[in-house]
Amino acid sequence: MKRPAECWAAWALSMFLGAVLSGCDAPQPGAVEDAPSTSDATTAVNLSPAQWPEGEWAKYIEIENTERPGNPEAVGSKGAVSGSYHGLAQRAGFEALLQGGSSVDAAMTTAMAQIALGAGAGISYFGIMGMVHYDAASGEAVSMNAVWNSVRNETDPLSIPGIRDGDFFGDDSEPSGRTALVGGFMKGAEAAHQRYGKLPWAEILSPAIFIAEEGIPFNFKLNLYLENRKEHLSRLPESKALITKADGEYYEIGDRFTQPALARTLRAVAEQGAAYMHSGDWARKAVSLIRADGGKMTLEDLAAYEVTWSEPIVADHAGYQVYAYNNEGGYGGVNMIEALHLAEAAGIAELGHWSRSPESYRRVQNLLTAGNISFMPEDLLAATYPGLDLSLSERLKPETAGELWRRMESGAVLMAFARKPSHSDTVVAVDQWGNMTAVTHSINCVFWGRTGIIVDGVSIGDPASFQQSLIASVEPGSRLPDPIEAGLIVRDGNPIAPFASMHGGLHYQTLQSLVNVMDFGMTPKEALDAPAILVPGSALTGPGQPASTVMQGDFDEDLLEQVAYEINQVPEEQRFWHEGLWVGIHRDPETGEVRAASHAHTNARALAH
Repeated sequence: MKRPAECWAAWALSMFLGAVLSGCDAPQPGAVEDAPSTSDATTAVNLSPAQWPEGEWAKYIEIENTERPGNPEAVGSKGAVSGSYHGLAQRAGFEALLQGGSSVDAAMTTAMAQIALGAGAGISYFGIMGMVHYDAASGEAVSMNAVWNSVRNETDPLSIPGIRDGDFFGDDSEPSGRTALVGGFMKGAEAAHQRYGKLPWAEILSPAIFIAEEGIPFNFKLNLYLENRKEHLSRLPESKALITKADGEYYEIGDRFTQPALARTLRAVAEQGAAYMHSGDWARKAVSLIRADGGKMTLEDLAAYEVTWSEPIVADHAGYQVYAYNNEGGYGGVNMIEALHLAEAAGIAELGHWSRSPESYRRVQNLLTAGNISFMPEDLLAATYPGLDLSLSERLKPETAGELWRRMESGAVLMAFARKPSHSDTVVAVDQWGNMTAVTHSINCVFWGRTGIIVDGVSIGDPASFQQSLIASVEPGSRLPDPIEAGLIVRDGNPIAPFASMHGGLHYQTLQSLVNVMDFGMTPKEALDAPAILVPGSALTGPGQPASTVMQGDFDEDLLEQVAYEINQVPEEQRFWHEGLWVGIHRDPETGEVRAASHAHTNARALAH
């Protein structure tokens, strides 16, 4: 393969065309059989893109730099990988599968590359991760929690400076190191690899290091992030170095974007493990910079961080079982399981799909609002549903969902409310042995966060700036609840599909995709292409009738006229603010055939072999 410097003109041209003609489809990649492994039984594992077959890097750079290149279904017989964003990262994870890696190897390689491709803006090596994994050899399914810890010395979290009026970009309050939390992404990636990986740890980081060192075209998406955060990232010298060239000028579309500081950090992690970021030189520098901005984090906070393992939450639905991510004390898995129970209580399968039945549409929109229970004050819940126990454990029960649905149909509905645009990413992978991995990871703030702290190329977000009440609800230094919805679909005792979701409408899209697969027999690709009810954009807070939002052209106009809601139809360019992104892979337990899919509205790529 040619070195990146030799191909730069071609990459820059493809990037420019992708930015200018973002409404056009990029050329589709060839069949996965056209991308053979560069490794055989006598060749050492090497996941670096420098060793990929000729043309692969340029092909996926073009996909990376096209806003909506389309995402065709990938079909194979050995393994597959998919994600919500960054097709180039999925290609890196796919190389892990081709070279004999496990589903965890593929998922972690993809996640590492996703962060480097996004420059740490929406996902971070000091962010969070939730994972559900099925190990075919033991028949064991596990849930891994590597999400936020609060800071031990933060004893007055309600006074942490916050976002005013939901303005994540225009707020002029002083940046504060108190808005940082203790992330577990790298510890989680290492723990998952140690338990289920087959390839060398250093190779898992190899594609991300290559991306950081050799560079990628500075594309329209990175430019969007920069335009919204230029002032905040210019506050500190090291942060400004991330977004400026050697001559001190800000990066522009078409420039070669490198991250040398990040490459050095990742090389240190490859050699020393996650300890480098939790008790080594990086940890000490991070604590120093956070405390210089008034934060209370200490080295002890980072060194004491531990990944936790538990059994998934298990629930029955339509002849299937769902194994859901289990953050003990968290609400993501609970929201998902409760929604499935509500769908059964509402009779959605009997009514038919919501794109064909106005009554099914009404009921789905109604039951989706129950996801707001996790965010509502206790006094409001008590007033809306008097006498109904809505604790997390009770919400997992079908009988609670049945009673909740009865009351919702009687008019006791919590109105939908707008949530901030959340920035995360997902990965799902299946390997040749039938192992399955589903991952969601996030920086849990918007575009690097307002503090703009970058430590040796790694972004430190401000997730505490809007979670003060949640932090106050747990003991200082302990794990925070989270909204991650990821898991496995199981049929007749056989896991058949890992799935994961992200973004502000993650709950909406997860429920609809799971019902599409389990109740209506769709493949993951069909489930994603089916018309979807999006998260409403209006901020509403009390009991009442919910709003409804769909994408223009998805639903028949006659059907929408029969739905007794005010319906907002948004154009393609506004979908981002209302959508949830779900990814899934189906594996036939008898034939081994795999079908992988990702959303057609992102630059992701599903791959199978």
